Amino acid sequence: MKKFIIAIIFAILVVVTALVISNVPQPLPPSEIDDINYEAGKVQLLIDTSATLPVVSNEKHESRNNKPYIVIDKYANRLFLRKADSVILEAQCSVGSGGELADSLTGRRWKFDTPSGIFVVSSMIPNPWWRKPDWAFIEEGQTVPKNETERFDNEMMGAYAIGFGDGFFIHGTIYERLLGVAVTHGCVRMGAEDIERLYKNIKIGTKIYVF
Repeated sequence: MKKFIIAIIFAILVVVTALVISNVPQPLPPSEIDDINYEAGKVQLLIDTSATLPVVSNEKHESRNNKPYIVIDKYANRLFLRKADSVILEAQCSVGSGGELADSLTGRRWKFDTPSGIFVVSSMIPNPWWRKPDWAFIEEGQTVPKNETERFDNEMMGAYAIGFGDGFFIHGTIYERLLGVAVTHGCVRMGAEDIERLYKNIKIGTKIYVF
């Protein structure tokens, strides 16, 4: 009689255990991965819960922190291309004059400052063409042209232009004799050799610090 009761209890335990196991979420088999529209990381977690994040070496970490960045000193009219542990380039430049221009006909006013702050390189243009804005004509006492083609100049910005901020550029100049003097309308001018070296050592996203 006791053996019969023990056998019944054992059978019940087996059935209960089977039911519990059938309700436990199971890992997805590799064959089903391609049929699931999840991010790769989520799929990996479902398949291998023991997976760990890769270890980043100190060497790689240091290299990320040693990326080139640009520093522009508006008061000294100097531009530096630096890394955390070195100076790649130091050059004379010209920044905004701080002057103002008013259009006597329309009342429009412009102030020619280079903005201060932290920016990133947003564009890199070889052989740039300058589209002269209205103030470029008003400043020279000329009538603003109605023909759009009269606005374009392919020499004024030199061989390279590096965009940042709201329409500002670091670029070459045909007025190299004025480098070191704050004479621009807001952009940063550099000599031909210096702008070429700067251009070739940076990329989109490079930080720019202007003070």
